[in-house]
Amino acid sequence: MKVAFVGLGVMGYPMAGHLAASGHDVVVYNRTAAKAAAWCEQYSGSAAPTPGRAAADCEILFCCVGNDDDIRDVMFCSTGIVDAMTAGSVIVDHTTSSATIAREIAAEAGKRSVDFLDAPVSGGQAGAENGQLTIMLGGDADVVSRATPVLQSYAKAITHIGPVGSGQLAKMVNQICVAGIVQGLSEGLHFAKRAGLEPGVVIDALSAGAAQSWQMENRWQTMVNNEFDFGFAIDWMRKDLGIALEEAEQNGAVLEMTRLIDSYYAEVQGMGGNRWDTSSLIARLEI
Repeated sequence: MKVAFVGLGVMGYPMAGHLAASGHDVVVYNRTAAKAAAWCEQYSGSAAPTPGRAAADCEILFCCVGNDDDIRDVMFCSTGIVDAMTAGSVIVDHTTSSATIAREIAAEAGKRSVDFLDAPVSGGQAGAENGQLTIMLGGDADVVSRATPVLQSYAKAITHIGPVGSGQLAKMVNQICVAGIVQGLSEGLHFAKRAGLEPGVVIDALSAGAAQSWQMENRWQTMVNNEFDFGFAIDWMRKDLGIALEEAEQNGAVLEMTRLIDSYYAEVQGMGGNRWDTSSLIARLEI
């Protein structure tokens, strides 16, 4: 299939690589052209000078950029994606953004008979590199069916949540839950150390019970060692939590814990931890 990928960050770069490795004809676009050139040297594919040129004649276009402003720019700028797509093609947006921008893009694309799926992912950089991402989809079921065989190039789980915007809302739920789990684990490890317990022994015991989590299994040791150069940066987590808190203002959800933990992440940013991964919540307890 002829596909395009716009946005070659820590997630998009390997995701586009999996598409090429699966045999698809891939054209890429990245704001920094050198990154696109490097991708082309590593994988089989070509680079386009603008998002619109990448979109031209492709059957499915995938996008993974930073935030609402970034996705709005690549979709609607003078050399943007939406105007360049052909009728019957599909836009799949992996950016973690608001449900509002997802619906806006879907409406504009629909005027041109172009289908749209909001498709935020979970699994972090390691999941992208290993082709083991979880994808939450918002859009029409028939469009999901068309896109799923291609998405399987880099996904271990693909779930159709509901209509356009639902994927983004589900990702907000994911980030709310992750924030709470990381804060609980941070406090638990901090408590264990202050109580004179050996963290590794405690984790071995807890991992067999109800407290077990991915964060516990994969991050406890690096958290104890103050190593925070893995995966998803605090800057991006605060962006995601901000989206969830804004949505909660609109739908009436009470996110007391999320708002508090967001303020804790702000404290870690104040410690210079903007690019530390989300497990660095423990750092503010250890000073």
